[in-house]
Amino acid sequence: MESIERIFDLLPHYAEHYPEKDDAIAGKEGGQWVKYNINQYIDIVDNISYGLFALGIGKGDKIATISNNCPEWNFLDMGILQTGAIHVPIYPTISETDYKYILSHSEVKYVFVSGQELLRKIEHIFPAISNLIEVFTIREQHGYRRLEELIELGRNNPVTDKLKTSKDSIQNQDTASIIYTSGTTGSPKGVMLTHNNLISNFIAVSDIPPVGSEAKAISYLPLCHVYERMLNYMYQYLGISIYYAESLAKIADNIKEIEPEILTTVPRLLEKIYDKIIAKGRKLKGLKKQIFFWSVNLGLKYELQGKSWWYKQKLKVADKLVFQKWRKGLGGNLAVIVSGGAALQPRLLRIFWAAGIPIIEGYGLTETSPVIAVSHFGINGIKIGTVGPVLKGVDVKIADDGEILAKGPNVMKGYYRDEALTREAIDSEGFFYTGDIGHLEPEGQLKITGRKKAVYKTSFRK
Repeated sequence: MESIERIFDLLPHYAEHYPEKDDAIAGKEGGQWVKYNINQYIDIVDNISYGLFALGIGKGDKIATISNNCPEWNFLDMGILQTGAIHVPIYPTISETDYKYILSHSEVKYVFVSGQELLRKIEHIFPAISNLIEVFTIREQHGYRRLEELIELGRNNPVTDKLKTSKDSIQNQDTASIIYTSGTTGSPKGVMLTHNNLISNFIAVSDIPPVGSEAKAISYLPLCHVYERMLNYMYQYLGISIYYAESLAKIADNIKEIEPEILTTVPRLLEKIYDKIIAKGRKLKGLKKQIFFWSVNLGLKYELQGKSWWYKQKLKVADKLVFQKWRKGLGGNLAVIVSGGAALQPRLLRIFWAAGIPIIEGYGLTETSPVIAVSHFGINGIKIGTVGPVLKGVDVKIADDGEILAKGPNVMKGYYRDEALTREAIDSEGFFYTGDIGHLEPEGQLKITGRKKAVYKTSFRK
């Protein structure tokens, strides 16, 4: 595939390679799935860019979004980036103190908020943000202008030449986003990620999914975190349709409706799914219950390699009697689950693989866009207890004290307005100090064994 230099280059790339798809992205409104094809997507994005130009937005300005996952999040992301402005996505459930700090520290000019419930929590702090010009709501009005009004402003003021000039002026080393991470101490840190940081990461992982452009992914992890955001870019690169779940409470229903091939998640949800399955098994009686738990115990002994002929025969029986029902409960089409956010218990990995639902996990940080290492389906791609091989294009070395250091095109530009902290995090050779302790296995997989300071946490730490 041709080179993607800036994140918004994904749009013409999609239009060229997957023009026939009617569900590039989709969200649920009023109980119905609303789908957008690539031409609708591009039209809305361009009108947002025109509207932002009409508001006086230019290169380097900061615009924040505070929203749950929805197609509009993508429209704003691409529309902001095309103007050369910097997207500051903010998590919808942080503290009032953190909202005040981030909105002031990032010097945002405009904020887009999902709706009334969130506004009620934070609108009283807006007058204290000296750099803030205006707040828009994404859907509901409640005294604020809506995103639709910005789109209409753009539709009435199309400046195609200005948009082309703007896009042409943006380099892949320009900052695309500032993502604030909650540190263990002190104020949140603004991680500056360039277009190239994110692009290099999603292209490097793009050969991992065992599916093509016919596939659907369900997305529920917050897009304001780099993990889900990077994967959403990868889906668009590969032409995989993205469906945004209504909420965590409705994810099970949404999975059954959509029947996705890909789910990105965190171990907590996998634990809940497993516990729910086991609870159902406990309610069975007699022989059915015995067969159920025989299958579970067989699955917990699953090995990725070296399975005996006899084990494989037993697994076929367990699959026919039990595991195929698990797959059906998860939509029936799952080709891969990607787990991040924390370390995954080996028993979960074993049981899901035994049930014909492959799980891969990885490791990284916001500062590394995020992937440093990730499992894959190739030779030595998966080893239980590790986070997979180091990502191609990324160098990892282990310091004398065991700390994992990473260098590559995915390493952040630095912390916004904090050169001292940047120098502390990235050495003169370009290696980022992760704060995690680990080692490389003989076959090349990275194993996390601890945390140098503060809390032990693996797999795409925020």
